[in-house]
Amino acid sequence: MGEDPDRTEGARPRLDALPDDLLERLRSAEQATDRPRHLLLEAVLSVGSGLKLSHVLRRIVEAAVVLSDAEYGALGVIGEDGRLSQFLPVGVTQEQIGTIGAFPAGHGILGELIRHPAPLRLSRLDEHPASYGFPPHHPAMHSFLGVPIRVGDEVYGNLYLTEKRGGGQFSAEDETLLSTLAVAAGVAIEHARLYEEARYRQEWLEANSEIVAGLLPGADDTDVLATIVEHAVRILSADLGVLALPVEGDRLRTDFASGVDAEAHRGLVLPHRGSFAGAALDAHSPLISEDIEHDPRVTAGPPRWWGLGPAVAVPMATGERVRGVLILARLRGRRSFTEPETAPLLTFAGQAALAMELAEQRAAAEQVTLLKDRDRIARDLHDLAIQRLFAIGMTLQSAVRFVDHPEASERLLRAVDDLDETIKIIRATIFGLRTRDAVRGRQGLRARTVTALDEASRSLGCTPSLHMEGLLDTDVPVGLAEHVMAVLGEALSNVARHARASAVDVSLVVRERRITLTVADNGVGIPEHGRRSGLLNLAKRAESAGGGMTVEPGLHGGTRLVWWAPLPG
Repeated sequence: MGEDPDRTEGARPRLDALPDDLLERLRSAEQATDRPRHLLLEAVLSVGSGLKLSHVLRRIVEAAVVLSDAEYGALGVIGEDGRLSQFLPVGVTQEQIGTIGAFPAGHGILGELIRHPAPLRLSRLDEHPASYGFPPHHPAMHSFLGVPIRVGDEVYGNLYLTEKRGGGQFSAEDETLLSTLAVAAGVAIEHARLYEEARYRQEWLEANSEIVAGLLPGADDTDVLATIVEHAVRILSADLGVLALPVEGDRLRTDFASGVDAEAHRGLVLPHRGSFAGAALDAHSPLISEDIEHDPRVTAGPPRWWGLGPAVAVPMATGERVRGVLILARLRGRRSFTEPETAPLLTFAGQAALAMELAEQRAAAEQVTLLKDRDRIARDLHDLAIQRLFAIGMTLQSAVRFVDHPEASERLLRAVDDLDETIKIIRATIFGLRTRDAVRGRQGLRARTVTALDEASRSLGCTPSLHMEGLLDTDVPVGLAEHVMAVLGEALSNVARHARASAVDVSLVVRERRITLTVADNGVGIPEHGRRSGLLNLAKRAESAGGGMTVEPGLHGGTRLVWWAPLPG
């Protein structure tokens, strides 16, 4: 079969763009083989016609199978641990792959090429000392040809071919052709890797720009951090993204998770030691795992990495302060994370830390503004409202002596008393405006109650209704407020664990020098012989504060708890 002049001439401009050493290798291969020239040229050009690395690798195997007339072929990518991190087979159906099981890791004959990266040609696989057979349901394979693929001075992986069509053996000519194709494959892989590095940098820059654009107008920090995780998952083609933040007690809390089995990761509190995130914090640099499900550094917390393999964890830091860890993982069997992929991730994780720092600074600035506004309102109330009310009261009081009618005189005096009470309420409000949230982390009783109900809504499965009345932030002392919050937390926890309620009503009222907390639900009620240790503790709190507690069935089912205590003074 002769050459096709049109096909050869059409390939000429593209051949001229190949490196000199590859052109020389092609000429030598053409002289050493009897194959039609265009088969080798098409194979070489096909592997270099794409830019996406996964496509390039697939084309290399397909070209090798056609060029060497093999029944089966595969390309194995060597990972940092010296084992196969990626395995791309050709000629085996998906049904056969599912029956065979996991892809090889690089033992036996496949490992022989990893240990000794030189062409290996065998008439029978089972005659080699390194061969120890195939797993069940594996297709029969006898003849074998393998060559290494080098990218620069690095052995990137190996090409494996088995079962020469027609039942023969692979020849020296096949070895020459495949070795030449391997050189072309190395060039194509290098170009694809450079392209992917450039693409990654571009995508990271665009993602960083979007994050910064979200920060400038004052976006919610929760939304910004969720966006950071989603960008990282998308750009690195991860199946799971997790964001862990440090909390008190040298622990980490996974606040964000997106992707496969994300629910198993959200809200977990893990110790620093024994977690993959903690190991990344100790390393102060990106930490890569080839198999996160069985990584020996993961010893704490519930099982949560089922079916996941390659993973990378990157600390989020601004200067010396580490604010969290970003973890990305891929499903088992997918390729490992590489250094070119993860190098920009460190900068991107720094962007996440910057987002948290800016949000913190913005919250502090908003707090200062809020306190200034409260101080201004308090000053206006004192200088304007109170003085006007006081003057009105003095006028009414002085007018009493000019009124002869007893009932009218009594009404005037009652109005004066009401004005005095109003002035007291306004003064208490002024005090609350000037003291509430003045100390960082010290919220008023109103704010703490709202926060407690918001947090409890997740475990309750519904959002409780809330009624508040009276000067909760000014008249209730700190010690009594702590009792109230403890009782509220225990009551809501009991409802979540036992009541199976679809509605919860909470009331917190200060009236007639007494604070009263009421928690009512529409659940199943308290069993007659159920445990009551938690309720006894709440009753003891009431007694220690000089108050009391009642627990009774609700008007429409469920349970109604009423806890009260007197206010001092």
